[in-house]
Amino acid sequence: MTPFELKPVIKDYIWGGTRLRDEFGMESDSQRLAESWELSCHRDGMSIVSGGEFSGMTLEEVLAANPEFLGDAGKLSVMIKLIDAKERLSVQVHPDDEYARKYENDNGKTEMWYVVDALPDAELICGVKEPMTREELKNAVEENTLLDKLKRIPVKKGDVFFITPGTLHAIGAGILIAEIQQSSNVTYRVYDYGRSDDNGKLRELHIDKAIEVARLEPEDASRSYPAIHLSAGEYARTTVRLLADCEYFTVTLTELDDSGFDINVDETSFRHMLVIEGSAELIREGISYHMKKGSSWFVPAGAGNITVRGKCSIINTEKIKTEEE
Repeated sequence: MTPFELKPVIKDYIWGGTRLRDEFGMESDSQRLAESWELSCHRDGMSIVSGGEFSGMTLEEVLAANPEFLGDAGKLSVMIKLIDAKERLSVQVHPDDEYARKYENDNGKTEMWYVVDALPDAELICGVKEPMTREELKNAVEENTLLDKLKRIPVKKGDVFFITPGTLHAIGAGILIAEIQQSSNVTYRVYDYGRSDDNGKLRELHIDKAIEVARLEPEDASRSYPAIHLSAGEYARTTVRLLADCEYFTVTLTELDDSGFDINVDETSFRHMLVIEGSAELIREGISYHMKKGSSWFVPAGAGNITVRGKCSIINTEKIKTEEE
């Protein structure tokens, strides 16, 4: 039940930047580091264990040999990413489980975004301004007026958004995001600003499928939960903030100011810890593990009592509710 570090999968997309290399120390031969898949057992990119007894194995191999590491979840149905949007992403939409499993042999995608950093004028797109019919959406795409129909939201560091399947959305330029999502790689692009890929070819759109699965009623994707300030001794400078709680994942942000926190990782769920600022020490049974900025740690279910001390911000993800898969 020893915690172990994960090496991310790096994805190079045309809108990506270099902050994951420059600020988080990620390594890749690619010029752009658009996404790092920090926790993944998806067929399109699997995390690799870095160090310890499982070093060099994929996370999927480790969990297949040690299913108890997941606790009650039974299967790793969560994926965690860091996303560096130097340029704006396409306007896109994800299907729900039923549609994705029927047509794509994959899961649907419910996801949440935590804004790690954002330029002063950064914004994202999330949902429609007014109710629309599918015919109206189709016409907007064909007439190149889609952007006029979508809701633009200014963003700043610390903002949280919960994106349900079917929501038309796009991450804007100058935003660095931590994304916690279902384990899925199904994206339907509906608008891409007429951009070409590195070979000069227009990027593929999936307009018919996007129109079929899109939610066409306005909704509020922003989320805000109060932070809980711990009060005992050195831990008084630690705050815990709930970011998301749904059937697929529970996510909290823990911020330590030269302080710490203790948790008991019981048999019900694993815990994933992603350091987005600073550094810390993770301690279990007297053994200390250094957690630097950008590092990704898997703590198996049943690991028991662990302590984290340092000056840092950590996104913690658990899988609480058992999902029928």
